[in-house]
Amino acid sequence: MSKLANLRLATEDGDDNDIYSGFNESNPLYDVNNLEEDEGFIQAVKTSHGRRPPMTALKGASPFGAKGAGGFRNNLASSMGRQPADSDSGARPMTSVTGAGYTAASKRAAFGSTPGVFDPFNQASKGSVHGSELENIDESTPEDKIKTMERTISKLIDESAIANCRGDHTKATEKAREAGKKERQLVRLREQVGLSDGISVDLTYSVLFNLAVQFEANEMYPEALNSYQVIVKNKMFQSAGRIKVNMGNIYYKQGQFSKATKYYRMALDQVQNTHKEVRIRIMQNIGTTFLKMGQYNDAITSYEHIMTEKPDFVSGLNLILCYFTIGDKEKMSKTFQKLLNVNLGIDDEDKYQTDATSDNPQESLYLDAIRNDMLRQLERKRQQIAEYCILTAAKVIAPAIEDTFAKGFDWCIEQVKMSQRHDLANDLEIHKALMYLKERDFKQAVSILKTFEKKDTQVKAQAATNLSFIYLLQGNLSDAKRYAEASVKADRFNSAALTNKGNCCFYSGRVDEAVMLYKEALDNDSSCYEALYNLGVVQKRQGNLDESLSCFLKLHSIVRKSAEVMFQIAILYEQLEDYSQALEWLMQCVSIAPTDASVLSRLADICEREDSGERSQAFAYRLDSYKIFPADIDTVEWLGAYYVDSQYSEKAIEYFERAAVIQPNEVKWRLMVASCYRRSGNYQAAFEKYKQINRLFPENIECLKYLNRLCTDMGLTNELQEYAAKLRKAEKMQESRAQRSSSAKQRRSADSSNDSRNNSASGGSARQRRMMNSAEQQPHSGGYGATPKQIDASYSDPLGPAMERPKTAARHRPQDYDEFDDIEVDENLLPD
Repeated sequence: MSKLANLRLATEDGDDNDIYSGFNESNPLYDVNNLEEDEGFIQAVKTSHGRRPPMTALKGASPFGAKGAGGFRNNLASSMGRQPADSDSGARPMTSVTGAGYTAASKRAAFGSTPGVFDPFNQASKGSVHGSELENIDESTPEDKIKTMERTISKLIDESAIANCRGDHTKATEKAREAGKKERQLVRLREQVGLSDGISVDLTYSVLFNLAVQFEANEMYPEALNSYQVIVKNKMFQSAGRIKVNMGNIYYKQGQFSKATKYYRMALDQVQNTHKEVRIRIMQNIGTTFLKMGQYNDAITSYEHIMTEKPDFVSGLNLILCYFTIGDKEKMSKTFQKLLNVNLGIDDEDKYQTDATSDNPQESLYLDAIRNDMLRQLERKRQQIAEYCILTAAKVIAPAIEDTFAKGFDWCIEQVKMSQRHDLANDLEIHKALMYLKERDFKQAVSILKTFEKKDTQVKAQAATNLSFIYLLQGNLSDAKRYAEASVKADRFNSAALTNKGNCCFYSGRVDEAVMLYKEALDNDSSCYEALYNLGVVQKRQGNLDESLSCFLKLHSIVRKSAEVMFQIAILYEQLEDYSQALEWLMQCVSIAPTDASVLSRLADICEREDSGERSQAFAYRLDSYKIFPADIDTVEWLGAYYVDSQYSEKAIEYFERAAVIQPNEVKWRLMVASCYRRSGNYQAAFEKYKQINRLFPENIECLKYLNRLCTDMGLTNELQEYAAKLRKAEKMQESRAQRSSSAKQRRSADSSNDSRNNSASGGSARQRRMMNSAEQQPHSGGYGATPKQIDASYSDPLGPAMERPKTAARHRPQDYDEFDDIEVDENLLPD
């Protein structure tokens, strides 16, 4: 009760009836005159007592009703409702009921907690659940299961998209299908628990759209169209009309251009006019489909709308092609001028150049960073597209807008020089020179290319490269070498110039230097096909088959569908005696170039060698080669010999007659035809053929021998005497020619061995020497007249000896021969 003695209620004071008392008095809290006598203030200054909570009201008076500053401060009460006594002056007052939890326990690691861990609620000592344990909590409620499945589906969609970007379309499709299966399970779960109203439309749309995209990437067009149809028919999906553009793209890839146009127009109708960029892109697709279908007027309408609203280079080029197809010269010229004025949307190139006067290293680092970033690569791609469209349009319209292509190129060059693309004028000049090369007007081409000798370095190097190649084709090695060195000097990193210089060195016999230049060209540009091919050919000629094979294999990895490269690889494997690999590469080459007769002939050779004499497969390839190129004499000869070996002489006649047409001055093909007639038993046709050969080649001894033999076999006496006389005459002429040639050889040998003095001392004229030589070579006889020489009617068949006739008859047996002579007859076999 002693503590409550100092408490007074506000109603105990008699002055409380004056409700306006104290308003004219000053607030004693702001009285600083008696601070030295205030014990509470002195105590607060010495200790932390000054940070006490706000004061309570005075007892028995209003807040401003106390009399005197000292009395006011002496009557202050603490937060516990008591006035501090004199005995409590030394103790620190209580300023809070409970602790806030912000202690220095993290530094002292109080109560066994981990030092440095913020734990204001002391959860570590109470055994609370950590974050890792929250993952293992069983989500037993349906809502939790639904959320988990939604997260799984979103993750599968992301994985599918990432796999598609990496080129793994199979994995992307598998992930998309799994996401679709999970989404259907999610819908069934919502229906079971009665949460159908919360179905995520966006998630369903994402699953269906991703699945359709992956089907399209895998060229599974029917499945993709079905998925797109599900999206289009569902009214819950907003902006589903744009999906019809994708459906039109699929029909375009399938070649169904009418359906593609239909879906493009449906998509165009559903796109608002505010989306101008999307509408322009759809119009481009519509124009392309009309161009594919040959409806050039409709395509012109679409492209003219594009060039009016938002012109671009590709649409301008397509519009020029449409005008070129219908033959409108005036509109071709106007559209080309519009094409030159199309804004590329790229700032000045100087922003990528370093300022030589600037010493700021950060600026240099910044320029190095943006000089080849993705935005810069996009700008380069746009520039390449613009240059390609302008140059292609100029090459298309130049021969059409004027009487000659030279005048047309001159007009195009003038228009380009007056536009912002004036740097392309030099390229058009070079294209003009190439057109002269196609027209076989080398003089004009060379004169145009020589005008670039005094221009800038890049154009000069390009012109010198072309000049070097022209002179190399003409066989002028000196000029070719001169311009090749000039192009290399202008641009040391020009792979084409280094290749030309290497070619000049190769034709000059400096093979090692040529190899070095080819390798240098490949170091500058690893995709220089010409240098790599030439290097492989040179290595092959030097006998370095492994190095040559590595070059051609590398070239094949760059150019996948080059029949020349495949053929070279097959030849190298054949030289390395790896016939299975050679056969495989030749088969690939045939699939790329099925009309190349030489590849089929080489394939037949390897098959004949690989099959150990089995010629059926080789015959099939040879026959295909003959059908493609019937003028190949090797193939014709092989087929004829194959039928002769197979004892089908009648079929061989066709091929030997073809050979006689190919080489009409070669007598052996006609002899083979006659021999085929004789082998087949048609002696009359053979006789007529030999007579025809004799009329064309009367001095052919072999034909006369055949005629003599046939006359003997057929009993033709008169013809036999005639052809026997011709044979003797032909043999004498042949002997005389042989004697003259032998005597000429002897004279040449004698003249070379003896000097002029010995030659002058030798007696006799040339005529006497010939007579002496002929007398020595003739056999001596008993009288002056020579005995008649016997005719040699023997001959050799050009097709080889005929096949022996198979012996099908049984051996001759004596008439008294009894087959059962040595058989003992049992008595049981005899009749009773």
